[in-house]
Amino acid sequence: MGDGGSGRNNAHELYKLKQRAVEYYRTNNVPQQLEDLLNSTFYLQPPDVYGHLANCFSKLAKPPTIYKVIGRIVLDGMGHQTLRVEIFCTVQNQVKSITSAVISSHLGVLETVMPEVVDQVELERNEAISVAVQWVNESMTELLEGLEPTQQEMADQLLANFFANKVQEDKESKELELSLEQPLFEGSVAPQSSPPSPPLPPKKKGQRGRKEVTPEKPIPPAEPPEPILHGSMAIGAVSLAVAKTCATLTNTPLYSKIASLKYKQESPRTLSLPLLMVTMLSCGKSSSGKLNLMKEVICIPHPGLTVQQGVTMLLEIQKQIIKIIDKPHTPKPETKKGHNGKKGSIQIVGKLSYIGCLSINYDTIEQPLLLLQGICGNLGLELGINLYLAINCAAHELIDYTRGKYEVTTGVFKNPSEMVDIYVDLINKFPSITALIDPVRKEDIEQWGSICNALGSRCNIIAGTASKSVPKLLEEQNVNIPKSSGLIIKHTNQTTISNLIEVTNLIESQKRIAILGSTEGESSDDSLADLAVGLGVRFLKLGGLSRGERMTKYNRLFTIEEELVQSGTLTPTAGQTFIDFSEEDQKAAEAFVTSLSSVSTGRAESDVTRFSIKSEAIK
Repeated sequence: MGDGGSGRNNAHELYKLKQRAVEYYRTNNVPQQLEDLLNSTFYLQPPDVYGHLANCFSKLAKPPTIYKVIGRIVLDGMGHQTLRVEIFCTVQNQVKSITSAVISSHLGVLETVMPEVVDQVELERNEAISVAVQWVNESMTELLEGLEPTQQEMADQLLANFFANKVQEDKESKELELSLEQPLFEGSVAPQSSPPSPPLPPKKKGQRGRKEVTPEKPIPPAEPPEPILHGSMAIGAVSLAVAKTCATLTNTPLYSKIASLKYKQESPRTLSLPLLMVTMLSCGKSSSGKLNLMKEVICIPHPGLTVQQGVTMLLEIQKQIIKIIDKPHTPKPETKKGHNGKKGSIQIVGKLSYIGCLSINYDTIEQPLLLLQGICGNLGLELGINLYLAINCAAHELIDYTRGKYEVTTGVFKNPSEMVDIYVDLINKFPSITALIDPVRKEDIEQWGSICNALGSRCNIIAGTASKSVPKLLEEQNVNIPKSSGLIIKHTNQTTISNLIEVTNLIESQKRIAILGSTEGESSDDSLADLAVGLGVRFLKLGGLSRGERMTKYNRLFTIEEELVQSGTLTPTAGQTFIDFSEEDQKAAEAFVTSLSSVSTGRAESDVTRFSIKSEAIK
């Protein structure tokens, strides 16, 4: 009797379990899906039946979601600490590591400062990165868990809100510290002001006065650097990692993913490659020669060349430079004083710079340009036809604030107005120079305007260090302070992928050139090449053709070019274009006059209307 009752109970439990299973599969539409899959598989009869079924089932699976985010400290190409972010996703009920992204620090490499300053910057960098790792490991998983990597804009908004809260916390913390310190100062004795300087003695009668010298206009003081919150690079790194995760899971190139976000469509029909700005020589303050002005002498291959052809051409030029440096030196004999002979020739000495180019010793502005001109002539190339030049002047590194002048070469100082004359003369002598980067400090607003008006129709005047950060540009919505042809933007700190898209749209809307640049301390992450193509920037500035962290990006460009050619989606790169600032200013003035006249007309019409109303009222 007992056994029979137990059997009936087991049968009843089994029946209930079967009913639950039927309901579970019915709710998830499994029977219908299985029937459809089995029927289609029978008609298709694929060689790998289970592989075919696995592919079909994977399409029916729930989309992957972010499971956790991990931050780690790694080393960049210079051996400095930087941040690496790895994203894990739940894919078909399994947790998998999908991809990682490395972002470089905003802090540059300091070659011309005192060792104690370098140590201080290194400590600041390490502290900033430690905070960034802490943000990622303590907060990012909770922030993004369950989010689909395809939701880039939502991820970036969550990151932006997180960062805004951190900024507010930092502000409140500083205000609290200040309030705690305030009583200490209230009880202290106020410092006594220094006595006024005695008046100058009056000039005696008959005494001849010295010739008065008109003092030069003082230069504007340096603007304080934009505040950067420690840990901010966690925002940019996580945003990039989310984009890379989406590209990996959807089996889509990262550049295509970025382009689809920028142009608001599934897959852009065509894409173009940016023009390369390849640093060939460095003759700045860190080099051993007297020349300070040319931190980077940059070569830009002709737009008609492929990326591979352009890089191959520049590698040949680089080989020729190395041959000249390695050539045994035989100094010419010195001539006696009073003879017209020249001094013995100086041997060119070169070393590899941290930006992947040769740093050589030169004493005058013309020497490095003549070197390239001669090498191109020997190779059957012509500057201005086969390739163009650009100069990164890095004026902010040349200024001597005690004198209020730029030290162009060792011991030779020029005021901001004289710098304009130098550049006009340089472009007249070397018309193949099609871009000047940071010709003066960002504070010398008047000189930026003068250079643009004098050279803008022949040469691009680019703001690099003189440009504001991406968040600041988006806040102000104005890319033309200082006045320039274009800006170099960088993916650092709290800049998200959505920010990069927004700022390139802003630059394009204001008829300026967008240039994506690498940082001085670069990592081996090659995403910068994909970002440049996806964002559609005009130029990509990666540094020289040496050092692995830079060559990975050139190699990635080769792959992207090959993929776009094979898919038939590569658009030819446009040629060099320049802005006629005088014409632009004239159009702006005409538009202003038109707006004033329309306002005046509106007022007149309004007066007529009011008069007619009064007249009717009088009647």
